[in-house]
Amino acid sequence: MKRKSLFLTLAVVLLTLFSCKPPKEFIDGLNVSVNPLEEHAGQVEVTIDGTFPNKYFTKKMTMTVTPVLKSKLTGEVIKAQPKTYQGEKVKGNDQVIKYKVGGKYSQTAKFDYKPGMESSELYLQCVVVNGKKEYSLPEVKVADGVNITPLLVSVKPGTGDLSAAITPDKFQRIIEEKQDAEIRYLINQSTIRNSELKSDGIVALTKAIQSVKDTTNREIKSMEISSYASPDGTLDLNERLSNNRGKASSKYVERQMKKIKAEIDIDSKVTAEDWEGFQKLVESSSIEDKDVILKVLSMYSDPEQREKEIKNLAVAYKTIADEILPQLRRSKMTLTINVIGKSDAEIDSIAKVDAKALNVEELLYAATLKKDLSGKAEIYTKVTEIYPNEARGFNNLGMVRYEQGNVEEAGRCFAKALELAPKCPAINYNNGIIELANGNTSKAEEFFGNAGGVGKGLDYANGVLAIQKAQYKKAVDLYADSKSNNAALANILNKNNTAARNILDNIANPNATTYYLKAIVSARTNDAKGVVDNLKKAIEGNAEYKTKAASDVEFISLAENADFAAIVK
Repeated sequence: MKRKSLFLTLAVVLLTLFSCKPPKEFIDGLNVSVNPLEEHAGQVEVTIDGTFPNKYFTKKMTMTVTPVLKSKLTGEVIKAQPKTYQGEKVKGNDQVIKYKVGGKYSQTAKFDYKPGMESSELYLQCVVVNGKKEYSLPEVKVADGVNITPLLVSVKPGTGDLSAAITPDKFQRIIEEKQDAEIRYLINQSTIRNSELKSDGIVALTKAIQSVKDTTNREIKSMEISSYASPDGTLDLNERLSNNRGKASSKYVERQMKKIKAEIDIDSKVTAEDWEGFQKLVESSSIEDKDVILKVLSMYSDPEQREKEIKNLAVAYKTIADEILPQLRRSKMTLTINVIGKSDAEIDSIAKVDAKALNVEELLYAATLKKDLSGKAEIYTKVTEIYPNEARGFNNLGMVRYEQGNVEEAGRCFAKALELAPKCPAINYNNGIIELANGNTSKAEEFFGNAGGVGKGLDYANGVLAIQKAQYKKAVDLYADSKSNNAALANILNKNNTAARNILDNIANPNATTYYLKAIVSARTNDAKGVVDNLKKAIEGNAEYKTKAASDVEFISLAENADFAAIVK
């Protein structure tokens, strides 16, 4: 931007030095790339340029220009890399400015950001050597202040932008147990043989049913029976057989249920000709002409045609009749039992008086029943003591400490969890947000690289990194579905004030930073009343914003506004 008034002093100095009035184009041509300066990715960078007029830079002259940033808050003076220009007869390697035609002046200054720079002034210090004479010209101020809005990114707990990830328990109050059994029938029969009732499967099924009577925390959920006939013989016969087998097996189960006085609806299904089962058994067999049989099944869908073609394979069919078909004449039973675990009240009570009586899943679950953080911390501490090799106890205790704002203690817990489960994404993520809070962005990025699958929290954490790297468009994308201060900040820095305002207006629990960001959006959209109203709320929530606002160049246009001055004085 043009800085005519700021460079007038420099023009006067040159007038004195060279004993003539500098041309108008010299004054008009001086400019600064940005004013106020801006902090991005930890750096403050600015380019200053202009034109050395003709017949002013003598042939034996050198000029060294040093940009200097002076903090009005700390008094610190920070110098950037100097740049030297030389006349035509000077022996050196610096940029040559010709006496007759003059030349371009351009210099980029870079400063590592330090606290206090937000209220500062940028000067040019010029030293001229002409022959044996050396002149230090009066300093020239070229810019006021540094915009440090990117530093408003929230990286600490309790801000609502970052939260730690829990490693959940696997507690299930109701666990399903299944018991399968099978009854096989002789060809063309549906009577259950005594030998079948003594099979391992039926014995186990009977015991499972009896266990419901003997144990208070077990109940029958369902019983499914699927009865089949083998795909040989007529369809009418097979339909009758499969139905009768279904009835026989159902009656057997009903008798067993009656013994334990259980009433349950049996889900009974029948399949007249089990071609699907037949195909699976053939596929897993080493039967002769196996491929031919499978080809027949794929070529023909009519059951009679299939049976006819397969019977033509005389040798193979004998094996089928002896080994395959008997396995298909069956009733398959599946019993599902609900094993009912401890109630919430029981778990909560046991956790208080005898936590060791709970398994690790129950104890981790007990912590989730607590509504206050101190109660959760107490339970998770017990997990770490009773189950010291369980990473989830340390991680979840760290999560609570993080929410309590105790970054140091949270970090210790997360580090211990990482020792026990170094590949756990949630634990890597949590170690990453601790590094963010401590300002170790490179280490945080390393942890986040091992945290895939954590969810939106990882996107938001990477959004913080993107803001810190001045990758504002990337940050906007990472916060695409977030209504948070950091999401709004990303849009402010990406110069999308409308989107930022919409996000800020929809934050569920606005805090002091929310209102401060609203004030910035108002300032950038020339809404002086919005600035004042939102700054009042920000300062009510955090008194430190009063001091910050007084020196924040975001509000430089309100320097003469009485209402603004009243709330920051």
